[in-house]
Amino acid sequence: MSMYGRDPWGGPLEIHATDSATDDDRSRNLQDFDRAAISRPLDETQQSWLLGPHEQKKKKYVDLGCIIVSRKVFVWTVGTILAAGFLAGFITLIVKTVPRHHHRAPPPDNYTMALHKALMFFNAQRSGKLPKHNNVSWRGNSCLNDGKGDNSVASAGIKDLVGGYYDAGDAIKFNFPASFAMTMLSWSVIEYSAKYEAAGELNHVKEIIKWGTDYFLKCFNSTADQINTLVSQVGVGDTSKGSDANDHYCWMRPEDIDYDRPVAQCGSCSDLSAEMAAALASASIVFKDDKAYSQKLVHGAKTLFRFSREQRGRYSVGADAEKFYNSTGYWDEFVWGASWLYYATGNSSYLQLATTPGLAKHAGAFWGGPDYGVLSWDNKLAGAQVLLTRLRLFLSPGYPYEEILHTFHNQTDIFMCSFLPFFTSFNRTRGGLIQLNHGRPQPLQYAANAAFLATLYSDYLAAADTPGWKCGPNFYTTDVLRQFAETQIDYILGKNPRKMSYVVGFGNHYPKHVHHRGASIPKNKIKYNCKGGWKWRDTSKPNPNTLVGAMVAGPDRFDGFHDIRTNYNYTEPTLAGNAGLVAALVALSGEKGERSARIDKNTIFSAVPPMFPTPPPPPAPWKP
Repeated sequence: MSMYGRDPWGGPLEIHATDSATDDDRSRNLQDFDRAAISRPLDETQQSWLLGPHEQKKKKYVDLGCIIVSRKVFVWTVGTILAAGFLAGFITLIVKTVPRHHHRAPPPDNYTMALHKALMFFNAQRSGKLPKHNNVSWRGNSCLNDGKGDNSVASAGIKDLVGGYYDAGDAIKFNFPASFAMTMLSWSVIEYSAKYEAAGELNHVKEIIKWGTDYFLKCFNSTADQINTLVSQVGVGDTSKGSDANDHYCWMRPEDIDYDRPVAQCGSCSDLSAEMAAALASASIVFKDDKAYSQKLVHGAKTLFRFSREQRGRYSVGADAEKFYNSTGYWDEFVWGASWLYYATGNSSYLQLATTPGLAKHAGAFWGGPDYGVLSWDNKLAGAQVLLTRLRLFLSPGYPYEEILHTFHNQTDIFMCSFLPFFTSFNRTRGGLIQLNHGRPQPLQYAANAAFLATLYSDYLAAADTPGWKCGPNFYTTDVLRQFAETQIDYILGKNPRKMSYVVGFGNHYPKHVHHRGASIPKNKIKYNCKGGWKWRDTSKPNPNTLVGAMVAGPDRFDGFHDIRTNYNYTEPTLAGNAGLVAALVALSGEKGERSARIDKNTIFSAVPPMFPTPPPPPAPWKP
């Protein structure tokens, strides 16, 4: 019996029932089959039927369940992962086993170290109830009755006059130089807040400024929109009228003062009120993040400036301050105060006033003179010119301000030239100290202010991508200005013929007989009366307390210096002098070569609106 089927190779397939061979037998028979007899190539399936298990080809792909990949790619991938893991582990082992060398931060430069100390002077000058963290061990609460019980003060809406700063080595609070000092400190913070932050002194300097502005707000009715009187001074220094106990006749620790401290007020004091307005306005920018306090300062500044314009006059005429801080005019304070109020408020009326040619003319902007370009507690014109040149460099407001701003810019260039040693506007000592006050005593405060202006102006030019400026036909780079500033501050810090640092506590050789009551009398639980302290004034022994950071008045025009306590023209420090020093030190601080981000270009303009109106929207598209 036979059965026929379909042969896969073509032709009939015959199966005999009598063929009882098993599958294994047939497989063995196939192995003996002559492969050469196959005349045509077989596909892979056909070959698998004929070839035995030991001759099957190796698979070219790997089935991973979710994906099928080439065996070669799979092997390379796994090998690469293993090799990378081994290499990473080897590197980690090396890193963990090799000893580490920690690179220390570079030591602070001399300017930063001096800055720390110069700020401490203000802590030592505080009056009133001191904060717990004042960090001057020999100082305590003092003059807690200032302004109390004075009917004339109370009638002006003033509760008390506790607080503020003592001006110098005495316990008098002169508001005119103190206002200038706070303005200078605020200006330095506005421009160089990042440097203060890097030095760890930003909060400290802001506390110093606020201690001053809190006191200024007490000196008039700061809640009113209009006032008719302003406190100019607390304490008396004139000793020509006899032996009445006062702040100059007596030599006492401020904590032990028991004599009366009269309060001086003024009804026509344009210079003082405009300067105090500048102090409050500049501080409002420093504290712009504290909106309530900043607005309080702005309101006070507006009130004071309005008072300065309505009641014309010099504060020092016939006053006790005439002998110590006599004001020569108030026109420079008008330009200065109006400039700061413009930056604080953005109100263009203040800018219009600050750029009025008549004000600049009365302030001496066009006629020069021996003190032209010299910034001081009395004359702020140079500071105002630099401040308004900043506006032209960075915002360029154009008409109608451009003409006078261009003039101020040229004048700034001119007095910057006068600072350079190539010109003879000012003499210099053999040691290199510029004589901005023409050989008169106390030269260091003027040199410090000039160093600040020169450094600041060089940073303005650098930020405006301007490599320098011209002095006549000659071009000078901004580095020349910075070099001038460095030579002056280096002189103050000890690079002078006497090898003496004129900042107390800085370096190894500095004045030990500073003209200062609190520093010269020991804190030994003994209260020395008015004349009892004279023995400490007249002793040749060094001060028992170190007045850290105080910049003394300085040497004479021959680089000579006498470390004598009774000679205040050499050894007395002042608030205004130290404020200029702090400003110059922070401007110069930091690593050399850090030309970028030296100043904060924008903070001072935070309240200033856009110089040009927003252009109108484009017209609607035309439709037929």
